[in-house]
This record gives sequence, structure tokens and C-alpha cells, in this order.
Amino acid sequence: MSRQIWLIYFLVLASFTVQAQDPITIKADSSGAKVARVDTLNSNYVNVGKVAARRAIIRSAIIPGWGQFGNGLNVYRGIKIAAIYTGATLLTMSYIDNNNKYNEFLAELRDRQANGGRSVVGSPYFDVQTAGLTAAKDTYRRNREVVIFSMIGLYGLQVVEAYVDARLKYFDVGDDLAIRIKPSVISSGTMLGYQSFVPAIKVSFKL
Repeated sequence: MSRQIWLIYFLVLASFTVQAQDPITIKADSSGAKVARVDTLNSNYVNVGKVAARRAIIRSAIIPGWGQFGNGLNVYRGIKIAAIYTGATLLTMSYIDNNNKYNEFLAELRDRQANGGRSVVGSPYFDVQTAGLTAAKDTYRRNREVVIFSMIGLYGLQVVEAYVDARLKYFDVGDDLAIRIKPSVISSGTMLGYQSFVPAIKVSFKL
């Protein structure tokens, strides 16, 4: 009978504790913006971080770097935007160079094929063997393909980065987080009727 009374007491106490939750304020970003945390059990609850992340994905998919800018421009995000466009510029220049070289060697091979496999007089590659021209053409073609895949990777990476940045922006990074370290002991078990202990360190986190 006493167990049932204690169980009812704890259930009632827990229900009052859940209903007594008050909105608290968390630190949203290094810019100092404040975001009100609400009870997730409420049917009107809106996950602000999820909405911001979805918006960042759409923006970055339309214009690279727009998602980072929409998350709140600061020095750190400004550097990321500059890195995105710097990388895109270098990859574009590399693609143009490799594509021009590929077309140049391809045209030389086609001229030799039309000339019966012999070198064309006046060509800058007159003394280069056909095997060397073929190898150079294939090399620049592979380089061009690598650059294309790198562009796609950079585009996808900046979309993912904008999403992660938007989600982390609304994580609780306030001062309530604490760590406590204190000495402790751990039982090593009982052997031959003797229970021994070994020293240890106990680490506790307060959220």
C-alpha cells in the first residue's frame, strides 16, 4: 500500500514539474541575438533552427554564399563566402585552361589523321609523336573532368555548410553548461571474499 502512495506522489509531482516549465532565453549566436526557447510539447512549437536551416539550403542552392550571408554576416562568415568564390574562380580558370589545351591537342590529332597520320608542316607540334599528343589530350581531358567534379563538390559543400551553420546558430551555447571533476573510487569486484577499490576521476556535466 505504501508503494502505491509513493508512486502516486511522484507522478503528481512530476506532472506539476512539467507544467511549471517557463520559457528561458538562450544565446543564439556570437552576435548577441536572443532566442526564446519554448516547450516542445506545445502544438504551436516551431523549431527555429530547422526553419532557418531549410531557408539557408534554398538560398545557397540558388546563389552560392547566400545561405552563409543569410545566417548573419560577420567576419567568420565573410571569410567563408570569400573562400567559396575564390575557390570557384580558381576552378573556373583551371577548367578553361585544361579545356583549351584539350581542344588544341584534339585538333592537332585530327589534322594529322586528315594528313594520313603524318605531322602537319608549320604545326607547333611537328616534332611531337602522335602517341605523345594522344597522352597529352587524355591528361587534359581527365584534368577537366576532375575540375568539373570539384566544382560540383564545392557547390554541394557550401550548401551543407550553410545548413549546419544555421542549425548550430540556434543551439544552446549559454553559460549554464558546466563541468565538474572530482576524485572517486571504482569497485574492482569481489575475489576470495575481499572487495577492492581503485582510484578514479568522476566527470559530471551540468546542462
